[in-house]
Amino acid sequence: MEIRFRLNGKQVQAEVRPDTVLLDLVRELGCYSVKRGCETANCGLCTVWLDGKPVLSCSTLALRADGRHVTTLEGLQKEAEEFGMFLAAEGGEQCGFCSPGFIMNVLAMERELKNPTEDEIKEYLAGNLCRCSGYMSQLRAVKKYLDAKQKGGRD
Repeated sequence: MEIRFRLNGKQVQAEVRPDTVLLDLVRELGCYSVKRGCETANCGLCTVWLDGKPVLSCSTLALRADGRHVTTLEGLQKEAEEFGMFLAAEGGEQCGFCSPGFIMNVLAMERELKNPTEDEIKEYLAGNLCRCSGYMSQLRAVKKYLDAKQKGGRD
């Protein structure tokens, strides 16, 4: 079945089987930031945005992208680099394997929640698993990033 959609702002078309998941399709199209982790929708590594909302691409059929906008980390490089500086400064990147999915969710949260509390941040990011960081460095990075964004720049 042929589908057409926007991938990181560019119109694309692809021939997909009915059982193809979005994760496989976007990787086929060169978006290697989208990682295969648990394949059970529990780790957040495969997070992409579908019409601006985070979804787990390992459990989303590619057919759902037809006529819609799909965004991966490749489409958010400037924003990702900005947050990545905060993440690195706090020692939260460790091996980096979980970072793309985590960053996609942090950037979505920034757009969706205004002045989130620490509990709201933790709840929003609860689906992102990391085996290296212990999460405290990541939480510090998120809080400092959101604070800097609210102030209109980086300290």
